[in-house]
Amino acid sequence: MRTGAGQPGCAGSAARSSGSPPAWAAPLTGFLTELTWAGAHALTYVSGIRAERLDPGAGHTAGTPVLLVHGLNDNRSVFMVMRRKLRRSGFASACCWNYSPLSGDIPRLAVDLGRHIGRIRAQTGHERVHVVGHSLGGLIARYHVQRQGGDRTIESLVTLGTPHQGTALALMMPTRLGRQLRPGSSIMRELSEPAPGCRTAITAVYSDADQVVLPTASGRCDHPDLATRNVLVRGVGHLSLPVHPAVHGAVTAALRAYPAAIHRYDADAACSPSALPRRAGERRHHTAGMAA
Repeated sequence: MRTGAGQPGCAGSAARSSGSPPAWAAPLTGFLTELTWAGAHALTYVSGIRAERLDPGAGHTAGTPVLLVHGLNDNRSVFMVMRRKLRRSGFASACCWNYSPLSGDIPRLAVDLGRHIGRIRAQTGHERVHVVGHSLGGLIARYHVQRQGGDRTIESLVTLGTPHQGTALALMMPTRLGRQLRPGSSIMRELSEPAPGCRTAITAVYSDADQVVLPTASGRCDHPDLATRNVLVRGVGHLSLPVHPAVHGAVTAALRAYPAAIHRYDADAACSPSALPRRAGERRHHTAGMAA
């Protein structure tokens, strides 16, 4: 036993001597990034209150539109960095949708999302769109895909820190929407029901350092009828997901791969933030770091 107990120390010494960062460096960096982004986002929040106006001619020359959907008590300002990077990556028609959680529950918000997608389709001439949803935004989009026929108009869905299996944090939310976000709620049971023939490819990006999605493994999207792929990023906080370079790499890879993604992914992609863009195309089983 003494030999076994000494092995981690030897490994750690070897790692430090080879120039690898210590084990505490990544969590600390993630925490500091989360604090920095939270402060910056507070300053930019006001700029995102006004709804974005669609450009009727933008989609006719650009590729498939990408619609960005924010989370609870947020607005389009959370995607300020991601939208700029998506446009630089060739997704020129990336746009945002503002909604108010006070306007209804998840099914009603999903109907509103469908109507907004209809407006985008009418103004751009595209039959289908991509959707990237952060937190609650991803759950609204998934509900629309599975329960309201949204798979006819949503080509691919990428969720960031979305509580696909609910979150224990919602136990402290007494509102109707909060009750729907609890593990085992009626909405969660609906989303676990069969969804044969669903045509939307889903990529769920989740983090082992998410402070909102608890347990963090609830950020995975696991359903036998859906073409899903789960991408684990390490050390990235909930608010930092839309701005982190690793997440940008995962989102871009998912949007570019969507024509070949309409088959079921039976594996996980697990990557450190620095390695994710390079390895986003890998499909392999991974179980480490899934639990909170």
